[in-house]
Amino acid sequence: MLLRNARIATMAGAAYGLIERGAVLIAQGRVVWTGPEADLPTRHDGPEEDLGGRLVTPALIDCHTHIVHGGNRAAEFEMRLNGASYEQLARAGGGIVSTVRATRAASEDTLLAGALRFVDALIAEGVSVIEVKSGYGLDIETEARMLRVARRIEDVRQVRVRTSFLGAHALPDDYKNQADAYLSEVCLPALEAAHAAGLVDAVDGFCEGIAFSPEEMALVFDRARDLGLPVKLHAEQLSHLGGTQLAARYGALSADHVEYADEADAEALARSGSVAVILPGAFYTLRETQVPPIEAFRRHGVPMALATDCNPGSSPMASLLLAMNMGCTLFRMTPEEALAGVTRHAARALGLDDCGIIAVGKRADLAVWTVEQPAELSYRMGYNPLYRRIFGGEA
Repeated sequence: MLLRNARIATMAGAAYGLIERGAVLIAQGRVVWTGPEADLPTRHDGPEEDLGGRLVTPALIDCHTHIVHGGNRAAEFEMRLNGASYEQLARAGGGIVSTVRATRAASEDTLLAGALRFVDALIAEGVSVIEVKSGYGLDIETEARMLRVARRIEDVRQVRVRTSFLGAHALPDDYKNQADAYLSEVCLPALEAAHAAGLVDAVDGFCEGIAFSPEEMALVFDRARDLGLPVKLHAEQLSHLGGTQLAARYGALSADHVEYADEADAEALARSGSVAVILPGAFYTLRETQVPPIEAFRRHGVPMALATDCNPGSSPMASLLLAMNMGCTLFRMTPEEALAGVTRHAARALGLDDCGIIAVGKRADLAVWTVEQPAELSYRMGYNPLYRRIFGGEA
């Protein structure tokens, strides 16, 4: 397949890696050539399409979601608007624990049907890779069920899924104030069982006052290291507890949320090569005021990804385009940083090196947009300019 007469944002260099009047040649699901159309090889086989000057980018990547879950938390949303804080809801048995109850009661088929609503919304915005976390089971069987459902998504949709085991997400009711017992009796055995079943690509955790301390998370990360699994962490979302430093010490793929991270945290992430995953949906929904240290991340060269954090409570958002706009509007990221955050840096946050940029040898996962310039992808709200998504070389 030859795509020609396009503006190509390769995301492989500065200024979007933009190629004016460019072309992309695809064979066997990979990019085999890209550059100015005038430099095209003289011979190629297969169909070609004139894109009429449309923009081509790498297909988008949502590197942080909780889309497999039971029920919803619309009632809690209403309670928050009437004055209850996220922490108050969590300590009263709402929040994550309420979703745990609904998820434990749901069958695999029910969970899959619910997740596909959000998967389809993301695919419709040009997404080709979705990270999916467990963490709403908090017992051995349900954690595995969630991860099996995440794997099944690939069987019924043209999308790649990366799974993260999030057993250290919250304490279930039957282990209230017993974090050590929960970790040793449930979380770590659940991780080992899910890994043995081939269901885990990475290990995550929620390091926060209402969840797990850095010391407790270190126990989980040690077991992940023993199993040869990379780690990532929800860190510094509601307070500065030290999760980002912990993630950096373990060479984590990413530290996510990071609203309360500071200069030293930015330096640590830069040294470790970890990605800072920016999640404006939760910031917006919870009406937070502490913004992540974007300027510090820039100064130290920390790669910044953007994601939806699609979940039933703190970020009920299934639009990566909206996340891009929020990253720019709420946190003053640039449109180029936003697009890099859902392509090149999002791939890095998932440990993927075969996507996220348009370059020879990479997967032909592309998005074609009816826009004049890349900044339009972050500029508009409530409008989807996707013209076509190409997945593995197939439109």
